[in-house]
Amino acid sequence: MIEGSRSPVATASTGRRTVIFDFGAVLFRWQPVQLMQQALPELAADEDAARQLMAQVFQSFTPDSDWARFDLGLDDEHSLARRIAVRTGLPEAAMRRIIEAVPGHLEPQHDTVALFRELKARGYRMVFLSNMPRPYADHLERLNPFVGEFDDGIFSGRVGLVKPWPAMFELASLRFGLNGAPPMFIDDHAGNIEAARRHGWEGLRFEKASQAETALREQGWL
Repeated sequence: MIEGSRSPVATASTGRRTVIFDFGAVLFRWQPVQLMQQALPELAADEDAARQLMAQVFQSFTPDSDWARFDLGLDDEHSLARRIAVRTGLPEAAMRRIIEAVPGHLEPQHDTVALFRELKARGYRMVFLSNMPRPYADHLERLNPFVGEFDDGIFSGRVGLVKPWPAMFELASLRFGLNGAPPMFIDDHAGNIEAARRHGWEGLRFEKASQAETALREQGWL
């Protein structure tokens, strides 16, 4: 099992180029509007209400948001629910329902998993870099055997850092031994892609698997 909390010792260079995958909204489903409607139909009766609720709860996942504290391992599920409820005035029990619903929502996106396996079959070193709290990381590893097919990976909740902090990319470069050709980083957030490029990586903004595959072919990775 990949253990994101082990000491960040650089991996010996193998001469192979590296592809780095994000998890949420890339390899795993992440549709927060749908999540709101399913978990809290009484508060998200239509799409507009669901979007407003989503904005209140997740605060765009900015590094200073309540949810970022969860991603960093600073809060557990109970303290996160309490913190969001105090900030928003929403019922704490409702916030717990959202938090508890997330793991089941994070289902594998099979077309992206197929793309991951195609890249792996071509000989690339395959690693991941994910803003993911420890309980969700444990859940994803336990229920999705393909996660074990990665050569290595970092979950934010196990190292106390998040994207797009420069320190997260510095840790990844050390941990993954990225001292040769720049890796390809695939992520759905523009801010994370920009941070990766500032760190000297190549970046691909993920929208869907077919779009990512086309871009990888155009750039010579496939």
